[in-house]
Amino acid sequence: MRKTLVISIIFLLFSNLGFTQEKITENEKEHILLLLDKQTEAWNEGDLEKFMETYWKSDKLVFMGSRGPTYGWQATLDGYKKGYPGKTAMGHLEFKILDLRKIDTKTVFLIGRYELTREIGDLIGHFTLIIQKIDGGWVIISDHSSGVS
Repeated sequence: MRKTLVISIIFLLFSNLGFTQEKITENEKEHILLLLDKQTEAWNEGDLEKFMETYWKSDKLVFMGSRGPTYGWQATLDGYKKGYPGKTAMGHLEFKILDLRKIDTKTVFLIGRYELTREIGDLIGHFTLIIQKIDGGWVIISDHSSGVS
């Protein structure tokens, strides 16, 4: 009996500590989607600096791509500039949101698909973003993007 009680208490504690999800509000969802709209608009204009405004301007930003992790806002921008040196390489970007979940009161987890249409060859792939509300605004703090070969 005592063992059953202890197991029940442990189960109740763990079910309430991080395993439940908060519901994302319509207002939060709207702000997240506006962030992605800003990204696609900037990318399609060929403006990487504007595109990077959606990322956390911190050395703690993490971008994970095919070459492994890149740490920091400036290093991420430099990587984008190297990989996409001009409008021809950048092409036209479109996102499709596959999943959007709230992790806690200020953190959102997003899974999506990207399609990059270019004269030099199209790219498609998937991405996961961790987006956090910092100083009153939503910013990407972690981006893991992978292409399909």
